[in-house]
Parts: sequence; C-alpha cells; structure tokens
Amino acid sequence: MIPRSAQLAALLVVLTASAAAGQPAAGDTKAEPGGATALPADAGLPSARPENAGMSSAGLARLGSAMQAYVDDERLAGVVTMVARSGQVVHWDAVGMRDVAAGDSLEPDDIFRIYSMTKPLTSVAVMILVEEGAVALDDPVSKFIPAFGGVTVLNEAGERVTPARTMTVEHLLTHTSGLTYGFFGDSPVDRIYNQSGFFTEAEGLDDFAQRVAELPLLASPGDRWNYSVSTDILGRVVEVASGQAFDAFLKARIFDPLEMSDTAFVVPPEKRDRFTAQYARPDGALQMIDSPVDGQYTQPPRWLSGGGGLASTASDYIRFAQMLLQDGELGGVRILETATVQTMRSNRLPDSLVPIQLGTFLSPGYGFGLGFAVVVDADSSPEPDNSGVFRWAGAANTFFWIDPTAELIGMVWTQFNPFAAYDIEREFQTLVYDALEK
Repeated sequence: MIPRSAQLAALLVVLTASAAAGQPAAGDTKAEPGGATALPADAGLPSARPENAGMSSAGLARLGSAMQAYVDDERLAGVVTMVARSGQVVHWDAVGMRDVAAGDSLEPDDIFRIYSMTKPLTSVAVMILVEEGAVALDDPVSKFIPAFGGVTVLNEAGERVTPARTMTVEHLLTHTSGLTYGFFGDSPVDRIYNQSGFFTEAEGLDDFAQRVAELPLLASPGDRWNYSVSTDILGRVVEVASGQAFDAFLKARIFDPLEMSDTAFVVPPEKRDRFTAQYARPDGALQMIDSPVDGQYTQPPRWLSGGGGLASTASDYIRFAQMLLQDGELGGVRILETATVQTMRSNRLPDSLVPIQLGTFLSPGYGFGLGFAVVVDADSSPEPDNSGVFRWAGAANTFFWIDPTAELIGMVWTQFNPFAAYDIEREFQTLVYDALEK
C-alpha cells in the first residue's frame, strides 16, 4: 500500500437501535417492499434494516462505540465504516473529525485517499481488455512496453543477468513479476529503486514504465511473490492496449457505468469541503501530514498511479465491491463476465509461493488472485474468514473485504500513517461477523 508519490498514500446513516424498535432509521424517507428503505444520500446501494438482511442491529451498533474509542484516545482523527449484506447497506457510520484543527466533523460520504485500493480497479480494467482480446494473461509485458524486453535480474553476485522466463501480464497482476517498490525491503534491488528517483521524477506513465524497465528485477518472473509497482505498470498496459489515457479508460469503462462520481486522481475544488485530512502521530499527538486544501490530491499527479493514485468515497467503492460480489454485474450494467471475476478472486499462485506475507496486514491463510489477496486456508487465519474471502487495503488504512459465501462486504476507512499501526480492521471484521444472525 504505497502512496502515489515519494511515499506511494451530509447524512449520517446508522441503521441500529431505532431500526430494531421498528422505527425509521435516521435519514430514511420512506419504506419500500421487503423492509428496504429509500436510498440515503449517496449510499451507493439500497439500504435495509439489519434484521431484514440477516444481521443484528444491536450487533452493528457496537461498531460505532468501537471506532469512537480510536477517536477518543486520539489514535485516529476519524473513521468511516460501511457494511452491505445481500446487496443492501445495513450500516454506514462516521465518527470523529475530517479536520481536527478546523473542528470539521467527518461525514460518511467524505472523500478519502484510497491508495492501494486503486489496484483492484486497475486489475478490473486489465481484465476488461482481456475479455475484449486486446490483452492476454500470457502476453509478454514487452508486447505493450518494448523496454521490458531487455529487463535483467540482479543475482547474488551483484551481476545483471537474463531472467529465467519472460515477464507476462499475469505476473504483473499477481505481483510475481520480479519488480519491487523499494520502500518495504532492504535488498540491493530495493536500494537501487530508492536511489533512482523514478517515483518523483517520472513525467507520465510512459516515462514511468521506461524508468522501471531500466532497473534490475529482484527475481525472475514467477519465482516469488513480492509487492511492487506491478500494478502501476499495468496502467501503462491499459493505455497502450486501449489507445486511451489511463484515467479516461477508468472513467469510461468503470467509474461512469458504476456511477462512481467521486472517484478520481484529483479532488476538484468544489469537492474539497468533503476531502479528509491525513494524519500521523510522530510525537504522540495527531498531526496533519497531507492537507485537503492544497495537498497531493488537489493537483494533477506527474503520472497516473494504477497502484495507488485514486481518491474515492465509501459509497462509490461499495458499488465496485458489490459488482465483484455479483460476478461482474450491478444494476443491469455488466463490467466483466462471471467466469472472469471468479478467476480474479481465485488463488493464482503455486503452492510454493503460498502463503503470502505483507507485514501484519495478512494472516498466514492468504494466496493471491488477479488483483486481490484471497483466502486459501481459512483455518489458519486469525480473522473470522470464510473460504473465498478476498480483500485489499490502502496505505492510509482504508480496508475492504468481500465474503461471497455470506454475501457480505465490509469497509473501514481512516486517513492515518503508518499502515497497519492498529488492529482496527480485524476488530471491525470480528464485530461484523458477530452481528450475523443467519
């Protein structure tokens, strides 16, 4: 989960106790057949009282107090949580502040830096092109970016040698390309990445890809799973294969069809009153590290990061997640075919590369599909994961997970560095599963 530059990172709906008592929840305007309620402002999906979706109002009410505790002791400025069951929002809440110094309260539909939650969107873009025949999973990356035809691997002797196999599009999708980030490790290749300056100096995706191709690989493609700039390179593959700028393709093929109106690489001036500040605690107290007024996402980036460049809202992203849960279709709009989505959310790694590890974020039970971590061994996971759960997260601690078996989506979002400083996702997920009634 890497921010897009050098780090590459007004309705409150709480369908809880009032719904359990048979009263309309705050923000409801009318009842609809089956117990559903009129769509709250910008909820993304229809809403339902928890009991009508097989969940407990009292159980979901515990989410608010659990998240408020992070705000009360000043670990976090604010938190948005959202839960959907069977295609309906059963919980949507915000606690804390959008901007602490300004005394600005956080609202459920505020805009967040989602950083690496951009990766699943980029992966879907690639798979749209795979379905159309413009890209194949076994295509060499060099077919789209010729400079990758000359990539080398840095061996243990410090020599740059020819890789054992050609890097393919699937290697990029599964993070087995041999590329790296430079920020997570201290290998000789990581040090070369950090010294190269390509994150801050590249101008456009073409230049970015050319610069990455000049750097040595950490391993031959297919030899190891390593979190990397792979998905950023896929952004350039999308441009070449589609003939469109990367942001234009995302908008035309994903954002507009799914009505994701607040998802973009830049937060425009008219939406900045909904844009959250980002915080850290370098001295034990919350300090803003990226401003919603004039920070990174208020200006066009030097290059469009398919690995970590987007800002979005919970109500936008829930539509994307629900499309994936429904095998590629939402509201009569089909983004991908069923078989494609099922392939994406299935483990694609050989046994020798499973389980994957990424700090404390992933339990031992995970492999990787085409754009997501996927559960391969639920019994070894400390989370209450079912087989088939797939998930990812962003550097500023935005998390989502999708459980096809339970028809359940959970999202817990904040804006805080460093990543995974707290166990907030596991606490949130446990409470959500505890609220399941059937």
